Amino acid sequence: MNVQRWIARREPNWRRLEALLQQVEKKGLKSLPASEIRELASLYRSVSADLARARTNSLGNTLVQDLQRLTSRSYSQIYQGSRRTEWQGAVQFYRWGFPAVVQETFGYIALATAIFALGALVAWWFAWSDPVFMSLVVPEDLIVKVRDKGELWMGSIVGIEPLASSNITINNLKVSFAAIAGGITAGAYTTFILAYNGLHIGAIATLVGQNNLAYPFWAFVFPHGSLELPAIFLAGGAGLLIGRAILFPGKYRRADALKLYGSQAAQLVFGIVPMLIIAGTIEGFFSPSPVVPAPIKYLVGIVLFTLLIIYCSCKVPSRA
Repeated sequence: MNVQRWIARREPNWRRLEALLQQVEKKGLKSLPASEIRELASLYRSVSADLARARTNSLGNTLVQDLQRLTSRSYSQIYQGSRRTEWQGAVQFYRWGFPAVVQETFGYIALATAIFALGALVAWWFAWSDPVFMSLVVPEDLIVKVRDKGELWMGSIVGIEPLASSNITINNLKVSFAAIAGGITAGAYTTFILAYNGLHIGAIATLVGQNNLAYPFWAFVFPHGSLELPAIFLAGGAGLLIGRAILFPGKYRRADALKLYGSQAAQLVFGIVPMLIIAGTIEGFFSPSPVVPAPIKYLVGIVLFTLLIIYCSCKVPSRA
């Protein structure tokens, strides 16, 4: 083991931990944003491992004592009032952290949205020009209901709202997590899921448009779709982030790139889950309701989407 080389490589982490501890000891954990609280915990684990290695390899009493002091100070700061700190971290994340990571990864989210939109556009083009295409993408019973009976299928939800809502939420979570996990295929499976769902939505939208049912269809989609579709785009962006780490790690080692971009993807997941739960509740109880007029459904969808845009684009305080 080259001791000097190892110390040179690990010393920046020790200095960073020292700096964070000095701030916490002077001003408390409240003075740190959620990201730096997580960094503090990560550095504590890293320096604890360094301490164990220094002891095992007998790297000198001075170094061992310095690392021992760092780990002791870290432990006392992290674990005193840890439950309160976790709640504060969660509040800070949903207040500032999630909008920040959305802004940082916007290019990947936009690319995911474009892949979905391209799939929808392809479906629209082929559905109008080739009648056979529709039967390849849309279930036959749905085609019969819309084309031959002139009806939509949302009425089946009425009367079983709780079951429908939970099933919808679970399905949306499965699709989103599949899009995220697809990143490990270098983004190929993520791209497939986005394109396939775009094709499916585009074909259905074309089907209802061809049969003069577009207005009630979009009245159903707008309230929950204002959150559900952005959540899927965010999930797609997370999967593409992981794919980028595998294909184009850049200046990082591939393992380090996976840690960096994987951390951003994980933060996107924390924001996606509440969005899908809310969207599933709306889709189960509000969107299919025959009591709510269609203009109100459109208005709710527009308001929710506008609020989401404002929230995700809000100015994040400086972390300096």
